[in-house]
Amino acid sequence: YFGSIYIMNSVITYGTLMLFITYARQFFDPVLELARIYTEMISAQAAAERVMALINEKEEITEQSEVLALYGNHYDQKIENWEPLEGEVEFKHVDFYYKEGEYILKDFNLKVEKGQTVALVGETGSGKSTIVNLACRFYEPTHGEILIDGKDYKERSQNWLHANIGYVLQAPHLFSGSIMENIRYGKLDATDEEVYEAAKTVNAHDFIAKLEKGYDTEVGEGGGMLSTGEKQLISFARAIIAKPRLFFLDEATSSIDTETEAKIQFAIDTVLENRTSFIIAHRLSTIRSADVILVIEKGKVIEKGNHATLMAQKGHYYELYANQFMEEGERDLLNQHRMSA
Repeated sequence: YFGSIYIMNSVITYGTLMLFITYARQFFDPVLELARIYTEMISAQAAAERVMALINEKEEITEQSEVLALYGNHYDQKIENWEPLEGEVEFKHVDFYYKEGEYILKDFNLKVEKGQTVALVGETGSGKSTIVNLACRFYEPTHGEILIDGKDYKERSQNWLHANIGYVLQAPHLFSGSIMENIRYGKLDATDEEVYEAAKTVNAHDFIAKLEKGYDTEVGEGGGMLSTGEKQLISFARAIIAKPRLFFLDEATSSIDTETEAKIQFAIDTVLENRTSFIIAHRLSTIRSADVILVIEKGKVIEKGNHATLMAQKGHYYELYANQFMEEGERDLLNQHRMSA
């Protein structure tokens, strides 16, 4: 405005005004850039503090020195010393609490033979997930011991155990990247053929092949470009690609539709063959073929047997099954059990 007035009054020329504007921009642009950089530095500093806090966090589980000497640590794994895992799991007089004095498990005992499929059934908070977390050594027992192949798992490294575990969660997480990359996270040195084989085993190959870019399809942040069922199929493929000896399914089919459940039920039966496995499921249809079903209540096993045995007992499992499936057209099946009793 003032520049226009000065030009009209012949105080300055057009050239002088343009020169002033250019110099002003050259002066203020670096100042604005410094302010932007300062803001980014503050944000980066806060992020670095969070990262360093995580790095400096003390591990809840510490390995014994002799275990580290034999098996190595996270950065120097002595894989040549790792013995094969057969798959026998045993809980011996296990106590566990998250908060001191409030026991989730008390004098819990369980022996799972090599290759058995064990299903854990019970109400929310009964201790099912705690049993799985302890078996995976995400936590260690407060008292008692857990044996893997007859040996206390504290005498072996976490890395050795986790390398032999496949785990599928109810809410699977996928990373930004392609389907191929997400499946390969289960075994970083896997070949393309191994990825295809894992996908075919869990019935994921067909839907992947129909995508425009196939295995190179980007899944988006958190797998947002895929449906819940598709994400779970990919998480199954990721979990089995390394051919683990222990397999854990934590309510793995409770959030998918019936059609997708039928697809992965066949895959589950195939994948779990000759593998020791633990299944937690809200849909009891997924555990009918389990070798052993444990009904858990307040950290205790109140019923144990296979599906047919527990249905014949007409106990707690029978009631859970009845409550769930009476609404799904299975009254005839229940009536047959009543008549045969």
